Amino acid sequence: MSSAEDCSTLSRNAMDYKTKLSALSASGNLRHISSVRHDGRWIWDGTHRMLNLSSNDYLGLASEPALVSEFLDTCPQSSRIFSSSSSRLLTGNFEATEELEDLLARAYCRPAALLFNSGYHANTGILPALAEKDCLILADKLVHASIIDGMKLSPAPFLRFRHQDMEQLERIVAKESQKYRLVFIVVESIYSMDGDVTDLRRLSALRKRYKNICLYVDEAHAIGVRGPSGLGIAEEQGVISDIDLLVGTFGKALSSIGAYLVCSQEIREYLVNISRPLIFSTALPPVQLAWTTFLFRRLPQWQARREHLSRISSQLADALRGFGGERSASHIVPFIVGESSACQLRAEILQRHGFYCLPVRPPTVPRGTSRIRFSLTASVQECEVEALIDALLR
Repeated sequence: MSSAEDCSTLSRNAMDYKTKLSALSASGNLRHISSVRHDGRWIWDGTHRMLNLSSNDYLGLASEPALVSEFLDTCPQSSRIFSSSSSRLLTGNFEATEELEDLLARAYCRPAALLFNSGYHANTGILPALAEKDCLILADKLVHASIIDGMKLSPAPFLRFRHQDMEQLERIVAKESQKYRLVFIVVESIYSMDGDVTDLRRLSALRKRYKNICLYVDEAHAIGVRGPSGLGIAEEQGVISDIDLLVGTFGKALSSIGAYLVCSQEIREYLVNISRPLIFSTALPPVQLAWTTFLFRRLPQWQARREHLSRISSQLADALRGFGGERSASHIVPFIVGESSACQLRAEILQRHGFYCLPVRPPTVPRGTSRIRFSLTASVQECEVEALIDALLR
């Protein structure tokens, strides 16, 4: 049977995908991949230029050609390898890999670090390896889809507590913790849809009251932009040493690709032997790791960018109070519209005004809370935020 016949059979008999697509379209939740051209902090859609307000390039490093030139001038020839060609457990381990892991461990003053190909790989590889049947996972209701998938892949039972509801979490821990060998509390430090920040100090105090709690914190949206050295909310709140499993990514503020875990040496070695996304994936290219190392070493020197980002974020959040801005305590600021169709229309209007922003709709967010998610970067100027506010609230 030919591949064309296979596809035809699937389309006819497996399920009516066309009907499902029509239903998504009717509800205002059909997604498309946009065809656009990138020009630094600008987006071109073929007709006009728009300021990119949907980027995760939080420090504005991706639009700095001088950084690329400096890296290329200093990158040794031995690191200019564009494919690792193998899993790390075979022949895909390079000096650049170990150099970056050593740098991460030293930066966090922790025993070890372990690289993953992406944040999704990390979050779907850590919990399934560590959380066994005699463990319990307690996760914030709004953790990322990758964490949810990781929980589902794990043999451990899991419960999800109300978003940022520390009282409910503490009640669950008091009731359930004695039944399990380990209890994993899983949160994000900055949440990607509301931009709100987790009280890691309170979680640290809870961890210290129970001998069997492991604290798992995903700092994907905080790395680079928070903390005096750019190491995230855990650094900002002074609790790095209290976090058992701290996950970060390079694909946002660090303008690269990949992710990492900082942890104990024993946990690192166990994951090397058990974590399936790590074992069965071709490793990151050495040249990409060298670029990440080049940027990570410079994190402390970008404090002025972090301060500017904080100022413009507060500027936008203050203006959007009553429309969702009050939820944010970071550079991610939501503008809550409500229904999907209205949110789509509002995004299109803003794009016509020169602001590239996209609607976020169910199932990414609950029904009735469709929003435009403004993801600010340090390359955005205060006058541009003022123009955005004017376009939003006129």
